[in-house]
Amino acid sequence: MLRILTCIAVEHDLRLVLLAAFICFLSCYVAVSLTQRAQVSEGKARGLWLGAAGTSSGFGIWATHFIAMLAYDPGVAMGFDMEPTLLSLAVAIVVTTIGLALASYVPGRSAVVAGGLLLGAGITSMHYIGMSALELPGRIVWDNVYVAASVVCAGLFGMLALDVCMRPQLGARGRALATVLMALGVVSLHFTAMAAVMIEPGLMPVSDDTLISTSLMVPLIAVVAFSLLFAGLTAAVFARQSELAASESTRQFAMLVQGVKDYAIYMLDPEGRVANWNAGAERSKGYKAHEIVGQHFSHFYSEEDRAAGLPERALALARAEGKYESEGWRYKKDGGRFWANVVIDPIYDAGGVLVGYAKITKDVTKEKADADRLAAVTKNLDLALENMSQGLCLFDKDERLLIANKRYSEIFGFPEGRIQPGMTLREIVDQGVTHLFADPDVRQAKARDVYARRRAAILANDGGAMVEKLPNGTSVQLRYRTLPDGAWVATYEDISERLRSEEQISFLARHDGLTGLPNRASFNNRLEADLDAARLSGGKVAAIGIDLDKFKEINDTRGHAAGDEVLTTLSKRMQACLEADETVARFGGDEFAAAKRFSDVADLTDFIQRLENCLNAEIRIDGYDIKPGASLGVAIYPQDADTVEALINNADLAMYRAKDALTQTVCFYEVSMDEAARSRRLIANDLWQAVERKELQLHYQVQKAVTSGETIGYEVLLRWHHPLRGKIPPGDFIPIAEECGAILPIGEWVLREACREAATWNNDHKIAVNLSPIQLGNADVADLVHRVLLETGLNPRRLELEITESTIIADKERALQTLRRIKAFGVTIAIDDFGTGYSSLETLRAFPFDKIKLDRSFMSEVEASPEAKAIIRAILALGQTLRVPVLAEGVETSNQLAILLDEGCDEAQGYFLGRPMPVESIRTSVEASKAA
Repeated sequence: MLRILTCIAVEHDLRLVLLAAFICFLSCYVAVSLTQRAQVSEGKARGLWLGAAGTSSGFGIWATHFIAMLAYDPGVAMGFDMEPTLLSLAVAIVVTTIGLALASYVPGRSAVVAGGLLLGAGITSMHYIGMSALELPGRIVWDNVYVAASVVCAGLFGMLALDVCMRPQLGARGRALATVLMALGVVSLHFTAMAAVMIEPGLMPVSDDTLISTSLMVPLIAVVAFSLLFAGLTAAVFARQSELAASESTRQFAMLVQGVKDYAIYMLDPEGRVANWNAGAERSKGYKAHEIVGQHFSHFYSEEDRAAGLPERALALARAEGKYESEGWRYKKDGGRFWANVVIDPIYDAGGVLVGYAKITKDVTKEKADADRLAAVTKNLDLALENMSQGLCLFDKDERLLIANKRYSEIFGFPEGRIQPGMTLREIVDQGVTHLFADPDVRQAKARDVYARRRAAILANDGGAMVEKLPNGTSVQLRYRTLPDGAWVATYEDISERLRSEEQISFLARHDGLTGLPNRASFNNRLEADLDAARLSGGKVAAIGIDLDKFKEINDTRGHAAGDEVLTTLSKRMQACLEADETVARFGGDEFAAAKRFSDVADLTDFIQRLENCLNAEIRIDGYDIKPGASLGVAIYPQDADTVEALINNADLAMYRAKDALTQTVCFYEVSMDEAARSRRLIANDLWQAVERKELQLHYQVQKAVTSGETIGYEVLLRWHHPLRGKIPPGDFIPIAEECGAILPIGEWVLREACREAATWNNDHKIAVNLSPIQLGNADVADLVHRVLLETGLNPRRLELEITESTIIADKERALQTLRRIKAFGVTIAIDDFGTGYSSLETLRAFPFDKIKLDRSFMSEVEASPEAKAIIRAILALGQTLRVPVLAEGVETSNQLAILLDEGCDEAQGYFLGRPMPVESIRTSVEASKAA
């Protein structure tokens, strides 16, 4: 130790020693600072900082050595060889840099120790190589103990310096300590090594060409050393300031991120684990920082999303595309979920190495709900626009199209995509007429006209509609509604079908739906016009009522389809035969009417003949030839009537006369017809009041067993004693009552009175009441029978209702159903007037009648006509086969009764057995038989 101090004090120039010490301390400080910068850097930046640290420290150590060598005074002249000198500088820089790099790049304390040893080895190598460059007369003898001590000092202080330097978060004291330790390594090595030097004088030639002048080396090395160290120190200082500024910026940014509560902002490490956590993340997801940091961010996904690999896919997309952004459900700590907007950005260091991800999450549940509602409304509006039957356009105040639905293009025949938002009204009009007119002049004129009409309608703004007929026949209704800002909405509706429907409705309102002939209203208008023309010209007008003769039979036997075919065929025939001033119409059912203006009767006769030919010609339906025929009634203006109503009414009267006539099919109106019609109307009016006025009476005709002559019952017959007209036969007023509907109250009165009377008899005689077709067609006739039986107390077995086959033929199924209900009460049902009319065996098969009443016409001819007798025999045999009793009506002689007895008839009724009598006579007869 004394040797070392003596060496410093005696053998060195203290001024240069202090300069060397200063340079040493400065270079060590620069080396420590630059190494610290390298520690906090990554990639290439770390390498650059380590290179700068190695260069600064190496050059500083070398400069320290050679300035200290220049301060050494061995007592002889000396110099330095250039090549070893430069080699020592290179070794100092390279080895020192390697030592610093080893300690920085390789983790662990052993790397720091190894780096410190390399740092010491660099210092040592530099010193002894530099000493080998010393040229002086004599030779250097080394003290090995001091040499070893110098090596140990360099390695020891080098390890201690790097151990302190490599500590994280190194402060100013740490940097000072590392600097002092590194400087001690350099200084202790140098002066310990110099203490090992002993110079033995000798003769050694020294070449001035290879020696470096000491007077030149001191200022040169000092200047270069200071420049280099100053540059390194300046770089370190600026880097430190940048670091502090960055740290402050980072701190402020961290404060900003931590203060944000509407966004979850946090970092992920390269594996996707949460690295930090802000207040917004805690607020939105519910996790505290200590609960989630270090956990994989897939915690925020559902089980299904995790199974599908969505978290990993998000990171992969962020790496591949530089950014990942999506929306989806994310889950909170409590299990709740929210709709999140997620952005993931990969973070790379300066060397391009992935260091993690920045993840920003925002709860946009409300925004999504609003967007969904808006999307739903938009979708519904789009659906409404695209599926509405009308075309719709919205134009702005500058006539530019904003919205147009698909239906608009369909109506006007525009190809899909031709009409686009931004087009002006004039451009659209031009597009519309382009494909319609080849001539440009015509096209432009048409476009100007259409545009002018559209603009006029828009400016009118009265909400009215205009209709345009397109060249393809389509009728379009246009409506314009101007908005407050000058824009307008236009709707376009294809009303072609509606117009056709209106035309059809208008046609149907004036024509018959089945035949296409004019209906009653249209015929009346035409007839009124004919009368007006006849009044002006003095001509005549004939109104002809037409009624088909066998139409009901056709409907009943061939069905309604065949009836409709007959009507349409006859209508076509009559229409085809019409000439000028002639018309034909259908009023309904089988009723037609015709009219003709004429001046010569021969013309009317010809018209009637043509109509008859049409009506009487055969019609072939389903292989059958049908000849319908018709009755025609003619009334002529002005001789028969001078108004439409009277003329048609008189033609009807004439037509009814023709129907009643046996040999005529055409009748002309006569005054007597009108008188008969008025008489029928008066009778109809009086019939409605006949029950209240007690003008009706019931007469009873006895029915007896043929074999024993025993009375089995009575048939009820209605009589009317009119206060002015006297006794009116049933054959006269019953048809009128059925026509006007009075038969319903009259029939109810008859049924109730007959049952009430029969209930007072102390026997089991039946009471037979006729049912009109009108009564049977009434829906409540069965209920009426039931009520009457309950009210009067008559045993249902004593009531027999008589119907004719024509009563049920109109609506057979319904009529038979009604009869079954009545029969279920215990009431018996008899079929009346059998043998005339249809006499259908199908009717007997379809309903189990309790009695067959043989029509009186057969009894009137039975004595003289074998055919009548044969028919009676057949009907009686039919009754026996069906086990249904047969009653013969109209028995007026003993011979007739005898024939019935011989033929096995069950019951009989007629004048021979008893005339119809009033109820008083029946009561007397009943009491007399009881007394007997």
